[in-house]
Amino acid sequence: MTMQRPIQIVMRDMPHSEAVEAHIREKVEKLELFNSRIVGCKITLEFAGKHKHQGKLFNVRLDISVPGAELVVNRDLHEDLYVALRDTFDAARRQLEDYGRRQHGDTKIHESPRHGHIARLFPEEGFGFIDTPDGDELYFSRDNVSHPDFDKLEVGSEVQFLEEAAAEGLQAKRVSVGKHHYPE
Repeated sequence: MTMQRPIQIVMRDMPHSEAVEAHIREKVEKLELFNSRIVGCKITLEFAGKHKHQGKLFNVRLDISVPGAELVVNRDLHEDLYVALRDTFDAARRQLEDYGRRQHGDTKIHESPRHGHIARLFPEEGFGFIDTPDGDELYFSRDNVSHPDFDKLEVGSEVQFLEEAAAEGLQAKRVSVGKHHYPE
């Protein structure tokens, strides 16, 4: 599917370059492969003058029209035009990903931390078990402890953690000790 409106490329305070224009068109084509719902795209390149420590500086602005939204990426000054274009189109791709997730209702779901108490520790082997309020016992390893160090953990300490499915069943990850308002 092609865009409803033609690509607009504006070069301000700089000479027109067929090579730069071809590069931009390739980048836009890749965005269209990534998201076919792009209606229009305007790219503004601007020579912003000289900086006493960096030399020539370029600014790139990208306006993307999609159904129900206008996505704008405005990259700050950079001395290499191709790097500025790469960074701008990378940021645009991320915005299109977020837009696509919102359109499909696929928002990122952040896990809620669970609470429990350290039930058993096996320091020599580098693992332990957490008792949860609902009677589960979850395994965790030295690598899954975020605060404090595994060697400072004590049986009975209140912990917060995230639950994760593993080959052997559920286990705890990102285990941290502290007052986390343990539910009774």
